[in-house]
Amino acid sequence: MQILKTLDISSWTPPLESDATKEYTHALESGYVAFLPQLNFELAENERRLLSPQWSDGKAKNISYDPQTKLVKHTSALGTDKEAIGQMMARYADYANKLVLTLFPNYSKGIRIGRTSYRPVEADGRSSSVRKDDRLLHVDAFAASPVQGERILRIFSNINPEGKPREWVLGESFDMLAPRFLPKIPKPFPGSSWLLKTLGITKGKRTEYDHYMLQLHDQEKLDTHYQQTCPKTAVSLPASSTWIVYTDLVPHAVKSGQYCLEQTFYLPVESMQEPALSPLRKLERLVGRKLV
Repeated sequence: MQILKTLDISSWTPPLESDATKEYTHALESGYVAFLPQLNFELAENERRLLSPQWSDGKAKNISYDPQTKLVKHTSALGTDKEAIGQMMARYADYANKLVLTLFPNYSKGIRIGRTSYRPVEADGRSSSVRKDDRLLHVDAFAASPVQGERILRIFSNINPEGKPREWVLGESFDMLAPRFLPKIPKPFPGSSWLLKTLGITKGKRTEYDHYMLQLHDQEKLDTHYQQTCPKTAVSLPASSTWIVYTDLVPHAVKSGQYCLEQTFYLPVESMQEPALSPLRKLERLVGRKLV
């Protein structure tokens, strides 16, 4: 099974023909990982000191930056150090945004930028609960932040200064995963969406789509036998490379790696080139009803 679509691109704003952007968009929406082995996010000389796990607060998995509010969270850094981390992450958010709009111009009217993360801690050996353990295969779904059918698109860049790759594992296709676990998932309890929002457990309405995606995420991680025996492919993502993937569609796990930047985007299904390829439309076909 081919799981990587290699793009010979070394610029964050590459000149592309419309036929190329349509081809790249189709591959991405079909479940390929767009791999850009020559696209490096260069750190400024004064940013190299930020390549240390000491800047993590030790509580959250990643340092977080919000491009809207400019706030940096989950870091031990203070003063000018915290400001430098924010500037680095803001620059990455800007580069990633330009790349998305260049490679997938049809997304320009609907896409919105989410949070940026910096991952300075080694992924292998990091303690976590099963549901939060990114070393286990999973599709992305957020318990507290329902996406209400929107796509989760993510860009990653390995900035490891020692040349170490980021080791991923990719699982079976969503078309195989969803029918496997869907029969085990009960319908949401009537009124649960209103209750979760009222109590402040979720930041918005948890739709039926969010319910099923969160259950897929949890059931996949909690099934030890499945994790051990399901079809999977190891992927080594080298330092100084970048990759793009719909993490709500592609089951993935991070086995090891240190020093990675990531940018999240959200896209309405209607803004996709091929909406029928979305998890929302796939799940709706399986359950036989609208989920949003």
